[in-house]
Amino acid sequence: MIQAVLFDFNGVIVDDESQHCEAFQRVLAAEGIALTREQYYADYLGLDDRTGFVEAYRRAARTLTTELLSYLVAQKSEVYLNIMSAALPIVPGAREFVRAAAARFRLGIVSGALRREIDAMLARTERDFASLFEVIIAAEDVRSCKPDPAAYLAGLDALNRRKAITAGACVVVEDSLPGLAAARAAGMPCVVLTTSHPSERFAGRGAAMVWDSFAGHTPAELAAV
Repeated sequence: MIQAVLFDFNGVIVDDESQHCEAFQRVLAAEGIALTREQYYADYLGLDDRTGFVEAYRRAARTLTTELLSYLVAQKSEVYLNIMSAALPIVPGAREFVRAAAARFRLGIVSGALRREIDAMLARTERDFASLFEVIIAAEDVRSCKPDPAAYLAGLDALNRRKAITAGACVVVEDSLPGLAAARAAGMPCVVLTTSHPSERFAGRGAAMVWDSFAGHTPAELAAV
């Protein structure tokens, strides 16, 4: 029986994948590396920032030191927060779905975003919204990003420190292929939102359900995955 819901953040709660793309593009452009929107959505979406920059430099056959990587991650976060200061685009229906889910399940956020970014966005929602989430796992909390299951296993461990729960009793809500793979590798069923990819990208990849949006769906459906 499903007892908890673990939500990805970007593209599931905050509709900001295009802003993350723009931030990556700006920082990489300053380093002389081009990244198209198509490349970002095909190969980088769902990765944490560190992995994304490592991949971009590998493809450009450029040397990336530890110091430079830390600088790039910090710069990208600054650019992202500056872009997001103008608006807070919430995924349509996310607020209502999360609130309804909180009445039935334990909730968590498991994201490849930096904690400062998650905290900044949650601080701009309704006063009690952040308190609906029992645990938050951010990029800094694990060594390997999605599609590695480490983040979802860390979420499970955090839930277990409060009250025992099995992986199969947690359902994940994701929007990316790496996120779906991570959830499945962690032994958790995954519902996918097509906020970032068309539904056909997820065909045959093991999603429990694929939803075009939260509209028309209720948390009760998660109990049946």
